[in-house]
Amino acid sequence: MIDTRFSVAKMQASQTGLPTGFQMRPATMEDLAAAVRVMNEWSNQVLNRNKFILDEVRREWQEPGYNLEADSRLVVDPQGRIVGFQGVFDPGFPHVRIFCWGVVDPGFTALGLESQLLNWAEERACQSVEAAPPNARVALVTHCLSSQTDNMELLRRSGFAFQRHSLRMVLEISGRPELPVWPEGLTVRSMQAGREERAVIEAVRDAFRDHWGFVESPFEDEFARWKHLMEDNPDFDPALWFLALDGEQIAGFSLCWPKTRDEIEMGWVGTLGVRRPWRRQGLALVLLQHSFLEFWKRGKLKVGLGVDAQSLTGATRLYQRAGMHSDPERQISIFEKELRPGEELSTQSIDI
Repeated sequence: MIDTRFSVAKMQASQTGLPTGFQMRPATMEDLAAAVRVMNEWSNQVLNRNKFILDEVRREWQEPGYNLEADSRLVVDPQGRIVGFQGVFDPGFPHVRIFCWGVVDPGFTALGLESQLLNWAEERACQSVEAAPPNARVALVTHCLSSQTDNMELLRRSGFAFQRHSLRMVLEISGRPELPVWPEGLTVRSMQAGREERAVIEAVRDAFRDHWGFVESPFEDEFARWKHLMEDNPDFDPALWFLALDGEQIAGFSLCWPKTRDEIEMGWVGTLGVRRPWRRQGLALVLLQHSFLEFWKRGKLKVGLGVDAQSLTGATRLYQRAGMHSDPERQISIFEKELRPGEELSTQSIDI
């Protein structure tokens, strides 16, 4: 168990270095609208659009395993206005890859608030180290847009090392997409809601063992997070969760969403994967083509997805063959800082 209570000394340490009159404190649900305003102030500066939606951020703040009191911090200016946010997400056992992300109102970026929030995130992440297996390596992971050179320099000065890029791949659909031709013996249908969720998440976990950075975690914990993503979510449509089946076995999947949070006109392929026994048959490409066709039928003429630029399974090349291209404005740089050396428990390479 992790002691998520902050001592008075640690709280005081977190305030050190803030400008006079500024304070740092945990977020509460009452802060949601003001925090989203700050996020969108940032988003409008770097992306020229609002990226964050109130209900989606609320869902993230209520995700199982996320504790606002322990895992979030706001910076408040002398007038009581929220001008910065930082969140830390520790998915749970084995506590070896801990994630953080934060923003500062663009009008306050000259005050060093980003550095103070990042320092707090590291303090919080260090609390998880003792809960990790004794000989395991523990790292704090974060990211920023590759165009944010100031942020990348701050991360480097703070001891973070660049790891790799994440890309947003996009397809503009100009006509009826190519009809998919399924490998012999395989069929496709949508997930049966209320019956197949557990089997689908088991298949996702199995396929994503070959994804860089994957860490095995207790199934029930991960399933609770997936359920939270699905339940009471107006964007969840099981008809868009496509399963490629070999008899009763799930060979592959394309779990799609009707829109992205910041581009409602774009369909989104949220999770695409093929399990090892069914690879090298072109199944991933066919699942992608099936998803394109279904989006086209729904009137979506733009489809996107996210991918590791150095995907261990060659996913980036697959998406390029499918006609997708990378959006340079959405390239993300991933950084990590080692909190404790030891045995690496996350996937770093695979035997193909």
